[in-house]
Amino acid sequence: MTHDSKKIKKVADIIRKSGTKFINLQFTDIVGVVKSVGIPVEMWQDVLDHGMWFDGSSVQGFARIAESDMLLHPDLDTFAVIPWDTDVPTARVICDAHLPTGEPFAGDPRQVLKRALAEAAKMGYEYFTGPELEFFLFKQHADGSLMPLEPHDQASYFDISTDQAHPVRRQMVTALSAFGITVEALHHEVAVGQSEIDFKYDRALRTADNAITLRLTLKAIAQRNGLYATFMPKPIAGINGNGMHTHQSLWSKGKNAFADPKDEYGLSPLAKNYIAGQLKHARECSAIIAPLVNSYKRLVPGYEAPVYLSWARTNRSALIRIPKVSPGRVATATRVELRCPDPSSNPYLTFAVILMAGLDGIKKKMNAPAPNEEDLYHLDEARLAKLTAMPGSLGEAIAEMEKSDLMKQTLGDHLFERYIEAKKQEWDGYRLSVSQWELDRYLPIY
Repeated sequence: MTHDSKKIKKVADIIRKSGTKFINLQFTDIVGVVKSVGIPVEMWQDVLDHGMWFDGSSVQGFARIAESDMLLHPDLDTFAVIPWDTDVPTARVICDAHLPTGEPFAGDPRQVLKRALAEAAKMGYEYFTGPELEFFLFKQHADGSLMPLEPHDQASYFDISTDQAHPVRRQMVTALSAFGITVEALHHEVAVGQSEIDFKYDRALRTADNAITLRLTLKAIAQRNGLYATFMPKPIAGINGNGMHTHQSLWSKGKNAFADPKDEYGLSPLAKNYIAGQLKHARECSAIIAPLVNSYKRLVPGYEAPVYLSWARTNRSALIRIPKVSPGRVATATRVELRCPDPSSNPYLTFAVILMAGLDGIKKKMNAPAPNEEDLYHLDEARLAKLTAMPGSLGEAIAEMEKSDLMKQTLGDHLFERYIEAKKQEWDGYRLSVSQWELDRYLPIY
């Protein structure tokens, strides 16, 4: 595979200056789990020239045994030295999966996002995203176990005096900066033990790469502090869960195509078409953007998680929110925030499906419904009955996805079928299990 000579030289300089001994070639399976194969630095030139063979049949959703041989080709823009591997200097590079013929593998999640971005480009747009990944920090007990779960602190939103995670988050930000990730804010979130670190809004492929890197980095730094970081959507009942609110905009010829300073919400007609498309297809996207059984224990009324298909500005119970921006920044900072994704999702697939949903709204000039600024959680039953809700379970979300032509088109036949298969197995495993809640509730009575 041919690489840009300037990028090859830049990477060679990094390797030389850092004394890198090993390089991890990294990619994700269809559900977003990071996979990695290490090579001695002496093998780097061979990988640049020919790629790295791997067994696709051993990666969830990639290939059948008879079609198992695949190649990893590194994206040199993602090359970085791992800041916590100081004993033996090690770097990582994110890779794309290819077939033996040299073609990109259609079932690679990163390739799915690239196809969606190409569709936007054909329409004249660049897609920008800014995901906000929330996470919990839990104490590890003396024996290394996590149960019973004990949050790292008892702080709440923006607290200082009780926020024991403050020094840990600063270590996390320092590590992220070594990967070239620009952090814009770090703070304690609403729930006890919960934090958020936000990085710079950028082109969607870069922010998807950054989201994957952030998850790995935060887990590594937490472990070095005797803690466990989790992006599980709802690890504790009765308090807020982890979301991945995703800010989005389309740009054309260097201008924000979503912005209209004359509009009450600062939104262009195109932005409203985009919102309409996302609302129309939100239920079909749900199994991708909220992919776990546990995701649907977060998407319930009362914990700042959206349930009903609506949009608004100040209303955080809406599925799509239009963040306020300073009057002088409407032309550049106007964006839409989709609040239903959670950080357990595969960001490549999440960005791909929500982009294609929005583009469908633009292509078909869909009309967005009127914004709803009321607290939807406190409407009476008659008014709630007029609203459409997100799926209430993974099983319902899978059924919606199976019927969707847009999801099949976006993911491609291979990944669509493999993803449905994997999620049905997960849902069946949950349905057939007997929980402690059931034993506690029913065993003493029946």
